[in-house]
Amino acid sequence: MKRSFGQSLSLYGGLLLIALLIVLPFWWVISGSIKLPREIIQRVPTMIPESFTLQHFEKLLQASDFPVYLINSIIVASFSMAFTVLLALPAAYAFFRMEFPGRNALYRTILLAYAFPGVVVLIPLYGLFAKVGLIDSPVALVIVNVAFALPFSIWMMRSFLATIPREIEEAAVVDGAPTTTILVRILMPLIAPGIASVAIFAFISSWTEYLFASVLIVSDARRTIPVGFAGIIGQYQIDWGLLLAGATAAIIPVVILFALVGRWFVSGLTDGAVK
Repeated sequence: MKRSFGQSLSLYGGLLLIALLIVLPFWWVISGSIKLPREIIQRVPTMIPESFTLQHFEKLLQASDFPVYLINSIIVASFSMAFTVLLALPAAYAFFRMEFPGRNALYRTILLAYAFPGVVVLIPLYGLFAKVGLIDSPVALVIVNVAFALPFSIWMMRSFLATIPREIEEAAVVDGAPTTTILVRILMPLIAPGIASVAIFAFISSWTEYLFASVLIVSDARRTIPVGFAGIIGQYQIDWGLLLAGATAAIIPVVILFALVGRWFVSGLTDGAVK
């Protein structure tokens, strides 16, 4: 059905508005990171920088602990992403493809656990990690990140598995393929977009996690970026240039991840399955 001019104008106008709402905050942060301090705090803000400087990035890399925070965040987020994907894929396959007693009840229980806010279990988890000696350890953050990302990741992966015809698995079973072979060599290539979605979700969730990182990590040398940023904000004065430069640098790993796995989002779920 062909849209009228008014409908097309409304549609494209709405899309343009949404794009501006998404892009403008990023542009504000990135452009502010290269402005001189006096232009950042001037009364009338400028959308297009009238000055250019890299002094904020030099201060960020040379006079702050941001490189340490960045490395810590990359390590924690990468391991959290890897373990989430490794656990979500077989769990989703078991819930959707296998029959066992209490399957539906267990699946609902896992989803219910995702509904509780992290602050509810903060004190019990702190006591548990203190007993096993994991306070001030990146391992504690990885465990927490995986535990909170896994329920939604299982649900997401299960939805992708639902789009795969059972005939593909049945043909593999007839050929004598074991379950692990079916999962790894047949289903994984077909649900690559789902794996990429879970990977991005787990990485970003870990990358932006603040609550547990601020409590479970004590030493400055093991802090992640969100907690490190809190140290940049002083009690009486804020170095806006340094803060904006740090926010700009923190976006880069996420952009790189999207660049690496983004192509899976446009690939067909069952492309080449018949072959």
